[in-house]
Amino acid sequence: MLEESDWIIDGDERNRPLLVLAHGAGAGPDSPFLARISALIAENGIAVARFPFAYMKRARAEGRRLPPPRTERLMKEFREALSFWQGRTPLFIGGKSMGGRIASMLADELHAEGSITGLVCLGYPFHPPGRPQQLRIDHLQRLQTPALICQGDRDPFGTRKEVEAYALSPAIRIFWAPDGDHDLKPRVKSGETWANNMAMAARAVADFIRHHAA
Repeated sequence: MLEESDWIIDGDERNRPLLVLAHGAGAGPDSPFLARISALIAENGIAVARFPFAYMKRARAEGRRLPPPRTERLMKEFREALSFWQGRTPLFIGGKSMGGRIASMLADELHAEGSITGLVCLGYPFHPPGRPQQLRIDHLQRLQTPALICQGDRDPFGTRKEVEAYALSPAIRIFWAPDGDHDLKPRVKSGETWANNMAMAARAVADFIRHHAA
């Protein structure tokens, strides 16, 4: 069960739209990527709250890596985490990689019951790296919840060329980070910078949230 001390909050969560973010499979809520993007989103006027799944709390306590549990367990934990913000509006959910996928699988149910306003995925894992045939998009094809996915052009979990060929729901908007990888990082030779990609992604998230919170 989450405690108040488990939450990492950027921005003033009392008077702003709030985005609750879950972490990826191998790094916790304090990962460099999530820490940076959360701070940038907060600078754009949106509060961000990050939390750890139970397996990550245990891994940190035991000083070793642990694999995430089954999807159903993570969905249950995400729902339980949202009870911490019960009645909070406007509320958006999302996450990095696996965390975004778990949020996306809950989104329509939570949106239909009026608990959330929208969904934000940061580096969505459309398929495992090197296995483009193992798609994780069935629910994204029928998604009803307003959603934003921030994806790198060359993300090994779903490149721009691959993703633009998918029949995704019209409820989904995609921000493409130029030459970005799974953390939106470009190659030096591209002439792009990670700082700029992250800043643009944070603005895209803030603009999306403000639009749908209005």
